Amino acid sequence: MIRRLIRRLARDERGISAVEFALLAPVLIAFYLGMSEFCQGYMAQKRMGHAASAVADLVAQEDVITRTEVDDIFDIGSLIMKPFSASTLKQRVSGVTRTGNKVKVDWSRGDGLTALVKDSEITIPADLLSDGESLIVAEATYDYDSPADYLMPGLTRFRHVYYLRPRISDKVVCSNC
Repeated sequence: MIRRLIRRLARDERGISAVEFALLAPVLIAFYLGMSEFCQGYMAQKRMGHAASAVADLVAQEDVITRTEVDDIFDIGSLIMKPFSASTLKQRVSGVTRTGNKVKVDWSRGDGLTALVKDSEITIPADLLSDGESLIVAEATYDYDSPADYLMPGLTRFRHVYYLRPRISDKVVCSNC
């Protein structure tokens, strides 16, 4: 009798779809949640990059800029981060000039990041500037904390640096930075 029962159960295929679903559903749900978390982090990184490039672009369109105008431009960078919180967005914009083999800071202003010291040397990518040329250097960092923490537990720090040439004049001057 037991053998007959085992043979009958072995041939019964009525619940096989439910078993397959029970085995695959957790894997597919975890994959979906992981992809949604990854997309959120990627979107936060892209928005932070757009904020940094917008700050550099807006500063590069000026010939003379003030400390207050730079602060207003930083506020625009923070608005670009929406719907993400801008509380961990840190920004810095600097005007630099190459003199001989050295690239020196003409002025710098930071929002969360410390401003660079005037006349200090910085390193930029090779062959970006010729002697006497000037650049706007915009930097941004963003600490992203995933709301779900499935794949990215803890903070993930994103960082971007943009280099733009002044558009109106040879050099952007900050009158009171």
